[in-house]
Amino acid sequence: MRTLARPRHHRMIAGVCAGVAERFGLSAGTVRVIFLVSCLLPGPQILIYPALWLLLPQEP
Repeated sequence: MRTLARPRHHRMIAGVCAGVAERFGLSAGTVRVIFLVSCLLPGPQILIYPALWLLLPQEP
């Protein structure tokens, strides 16, 4: 199983959704849609993305 890292390919902004998609074997588009829909719900989702951007390592 792959580790959670931001890939250098298939990125749109920072690669967070693409990294999560690769880690769990999903398509990047699916993860992006799930993230956008989740932003309509109350909660800290909008703060999690920048936190993951800073915390996830860049793929070598």
